[in-house]
Amino acid sequence: MESDKFTGSNGKPSSETEAHNELIQVRAIMTCPTCEWRKAFRNQFYRKDIEMMVVALKIFDWMVCPKCGDLIDLNLEFEI
Repeated sequence: MESDKFTGSNGKPSSETEAHNELIQVRAIMTCPTCEWRKAFRNQFYRKDIEMMVVALKIFDWMVCPKCGDLIDLNLEFEI
């Protein structure tokens, strides 16, 4: 059965542009493996702007804990 997400109100498939512009919701949870520090962020990106998400994740990759200076662990939750 087709999902309403990909079909319009008339039952015909939505255009590729509409599907391409769907939002991707991202929740980033940063934790320190050494101490108890934890921080969470939420953001959303359109599929067409996926490069913005990649740049943001590369920045997170090099973050260190503000308490002890150890590299943080990054866990991502996506809602597509």
